[in-house]
Amino acid sequence: MRRPALRAAGLAASLVAASLAWGQASKPGPAQPLDGAAALSHLNLVVDWYRRASTDIPVLGLPSEVIYQEQTQALGVQVVRLAFQSARAEAGLIRAQAASMPAGKAPGADDPAQRRAQAEARTEAQVKSLQDQAAALENQIRSTPAARRIGLETQLERTQSQLDLQQAILDAIRKMASFAQNSNGPAGGLDDGIEQLARSIPEVEGKGAEPPKPPGAGPASPLFSNSGGLLKQFSSLLDCISAVRQIDLVLQRTAQLGRQVDALRTPLRTDLRATLQASQDQGAPQAQANADPAALSAAIQADRALTERFRQLTGALLPLSEELILLDDLKANLGRWRELDRKAAGYVLRSVLIRAAVILVALGLILGLSEGWRRVTFRYVKEPRRRRQFLVMRRVVSGFLMTLVVILGFVTQFSSLATFAGFITAGIAVGLQAVLLSVAAYFLIIGRYGIRVGDRVSIAGITGDVVDVGLVRFYLLELAGTGLDFRPTGRIVVLSNAVLFQAGTPLFKQIPGTEYAWHEIVLALAPGGDHQALQARLMRSVEAVCAEHRSEIERQGDSAERRVDIQIEFPQPEARLQFTDAGPELVARYPVAIRKAREIDEQVTREVLGLIEADPDLKAAVTGTPKIRSLLKA
Repeated sequence: MRRPALRAAGLAASLVAASLAWGQASKPGPAQPLDGAAALSHLNLVVDWYRRASTDIPVLGLPSEVIYQEQTQALGVQVVRLAFQSARAEAGLIRAQAASMPAGKAPGADDPAQRRAQAEARTEAQVKSLQDQAAALENQIRSTPAARRIGLETQLERTQSQLDLQQAILDAIRKMASFAQNSNGPAGGLDDGIEQLARSIPEVEGKGAEPPKPPGAGPASPLFSNSGGLLKQFSSLLDCISAVRQIDLVLQRTAQLGRQVDALRTPLRTDLRATLQASQDQGAPQAQANADPAALSAAIQADRALTERFRQLTGALLPLSEELILLDDLKANLGRWRELDRKAAGYVLRSVLIRAAVILVALGLILGLSEGWRRVTFRYVKEPRRRRQFLVMRRVVSGFLMTLVVILGFVTQFSSLATFAGFITAGIAVGLQAVLLSVAAYFLIIGRYGIRVGDRVSIAGITGDVVDVGLVRFYLLELAGTGLDFRPTGRIVVLSNAVLFQAGTPLFKQIPGTEYAWHEIVLALAPGGDHQALQARLMRSVEAVCAEHRSEIERQGDSAERRVDIQIEFPQPEARLQFTDAGPELVARYPVAIRKAREIDEQVTREVLGLIEADPDLKAAVTGTPKIRSLLKA
């Protein structure tokens, strides 16, 4: 960081040294007039640049950024103070504008430090020579009678004035050398306009105001943390890019400010060379004691004017030169800051790409597993009901995993997500209560004793055959009829799965794997008939009909026994005599396959009617018309 400062300091010091040497070889020209508007424009540019450099660069939260931020803030404050100091000094020069002094062209030197050292040595030699001359004159005055001291005292005063001028030049050179090693500067302004600008940035004037803070200043953000989601990392990437762009803009404005400072120095350097040239043209003080006192007095006044002019010019020029040094330091500091943010942007970009690739790979794996699940299901699961259950489970699991991957990939703060998810869950639970109940009921429906396609069920006063079972609803082919004759109505009934949780709405269905029911034929008996013979003949007729369907009934009975894991009595026809309010009855109960119930009931009816008509004794034992009824609603 010291190399730019040393180079700028060397150039400024070489200007002074070259001016001292060049004044003897060329005639000075008139001093160039100073432009107060240019100085005020420079102050406006400096203030605007300072505010942008202090506030426009966002802080990403990197530890090293604190150093660069503090250096930028500190150097910016010094640049503004030096600009105000130079402007105030230039305002004084403008108020006391002197005539233009001749200027020449300074020869170059190989090494800036060497040129500064040579100028300092040459000035020290002149100061030493003048000090020796003043000491000699003082000794001579003490040894000279009072009548002859007037000329010597005039010469001593002239020597002392030139000594003051050379001492001021030497102080300027040493101040520049000292500033090259440790850059510091005070504050300043230009009349009313300058003071107004100074009041707009009170923190530079040291009036207790807090310096402006850049956006994002505060606790360090987890820029390089992997806990943030993809959205957070993408936002960090945009912040890094914005920081680099803002640093580039500040660097451009810094370069523009440097060019303006160099333009402001041009007339001041010209006047300074003219002043130095005029000091050289004055010549050494006359050693003769009888020199003209009037000429010596005029020379003394000229030396004093040159000394004051030199001090005013250096008061305006040195802050500008120091400002250039600080601007070089600032550019170097901003360059390192830019490189840091650029590397951070590259790191975050790689992190974003890696996280996005991981999300895509995870989604691809889930889709691949889902497709494999589907193919395995279609290959090894032949039963449509089970296949549908596996496919529904596949969709649920795949959707859950994909949602989980997306949430884990994009979420930024899990604590905030948990709170947000709590509110969302509560809202969903209230707003989608029926849907959630339907989804929960679906897993009951597809269970061991659930509903499958083809089952005949009765629910909510509706009897029908199940044609489809969905995640939130199931579909029935409605059956209607009178007595035991149920036929499709041609309508599809859509019921929500949540109907299973409704009180007072029971669901009736056959045991899985069984499709038989119990029917009974009822004969009203007349008193005095042969009831025992009638019972035996009726049972033989019913058993003859049931024998045709025995294998199917036995298979379904075995299936029901296996499924419910309890002992079930094998369905066999039976008959019994019983009393009712209307009189004694003979009841014959027999199992029927649901799909063939009408056919079996028709065969039983023919057998019973044929039996009664063929035997008069049996016909006399029966009163009324026989009835066939179902024990349960189909």
